[in-house]
This record gives sequence, C-alpha cells and structure tokens, in this order.
Amino acid sequence: MKNSVIIRHLAFEDLGTLSASLQQRGYSIKYVEAGVDSIATISALEPDLVVILGGPIGVYDEADYPFLIDEVNLLQQRLAADLPTLGICLGAQLMAKALGAKVYAGGQKEIGWLPISLREAGLTAPIQHLQQDGAFVLHWHGDTFTLPVGAQHLAASDKYENQAFSWKDCGLALQFHPEVTAQGLEQWFIGHAGEISTTPNINVTQLRADSGRYAANLVSNSRKMWEDWLIKVEQSVENRQKLSA
Repeated sequence: MKNSVIIRHLAFEDLGTLSASLQQRGYSIKYVEAGVDSIATISALEPDLVVILGGPIGVYDEADYPFLIDEVNLLQQRLAADLPTLGICLGAQLMAKALGAKVYAGGQKEIGWLPISLREAGLTAPIQHLQQDGAFVLHWHGDTFTLPVGAQHLAASDKYENQAFSWKDCGLALQFHPEVTAQGLEQWFIGHAGEISTTPNINVTQLRADSGRYAANLVSNSRKMWEDWLIKVEQSVENRQKLSA
C-alpha cells in the first residue's frame, strides 16, 4: 500500500473528493494536524504523497504560527526531489514560497463559485477536466503569489492571474478548492461565518445556492482530475526508479 501524509489546518477543510480517489488507488491516508502534531518530524522524502490543505492564515504569519516554517522546509525538500506533492489554497501558497516566489495579501478577497481560465499548459494537464461543461470551482482566499521561476502556469481567474501551477513532473499547486462537496461546505459556512459576514456581497444564502448549482459537476470533474494526476505522478516516480535500478 502506498502512503499519503495530509497536513490539515482546519478539521473541516479535509481531502473531500480526493479521499476516495486516494483509497481507490491504494493509498493509506494519515492526517497531520497543524498546530497539534509535529510537522518537523515528518520525513520529507519517505511518503509516496504529501498533500497540504487550506486554512485561514497567511504564509507570512510564521511568528504566530511557527509550524509554517516546518511546512516550507518540508516542501523545499520534496519539490527539490520532485516527489508527488499537492498544495491546495494555503498549501499552494506554501509551495510558491518554498520555490522562492512572493506570497502576499491580494487587493480583494475571492470567495464563491467562479470559473477558471486554463493557460496553454493547463489545456493538456489533468486540470483540464475542471473546465468541462461550463464548470465553476470554489474560490476562498485573499492572498495570492507570484509564479515561481521554472513553474508551469496552468490557470487564472478574472481576479487573480496565478490560480494553478505545476512543478517539474510531480508538483501541483491549486489556489482554489476542487476537493469540496456541497455537504462538506455546510461546515465551511459555520467555521468561516466571521469571514463571510465581513466580506462585501458574500452571504451564506448565495453560497449555498451556488453550491447546489455547481458542486455536483465539480465532484465529477475533480475525480477525473485526481485520477489523471495520480496516474501521472505514479508513472513518473516508477520510471525514475527503473532508470536508477
């Protein structure tokens, strides 16, 4: 059985649809809870897959949340070795920082269901599935990042240019949330109530209605993306192992 280590910052921001895809491909799943478990003791090179999930803190908040330093250190080692690594939202921002890019507060929050626009590299990458059938994805962030030198730009949105990038063969950073489900988002509406209430033109009623309109399609498309991406990175690792044998 392959093993995956999942760094989680909030209990309700979990793997979502990715969980079933990992299990179907024979991965064990181990959650590491940021702020509770020691991230510094995670072996950077041992897990077959590392996923860093989202959270409501900033990459630049290391003074208040020193475990962020450990996450960046972990990512620097994995990305240098080109091992399967996925970052979602905060995780994507941490990947960008680990690769030397600037992460900073954007001029506006991007919360809600909106489309993404694929760049040339994204048209043939696993992320291509997320633009099928007029699909929308969930955005929930206020920070953004510059594109790391050497990364492939995969997607943008109307508000933020850098929504997704790939790194070498096995790194994938997604600023938005392809993992969510309509049922799971009900916990987001509770946990992020303060942010929702203080963000102009955002409210639970509209978010729930849009989730009912777009979430099922995202679930279907994201499962195709997860499957394609996992196959791609597994083949890359296997080919390298054969060459080094």
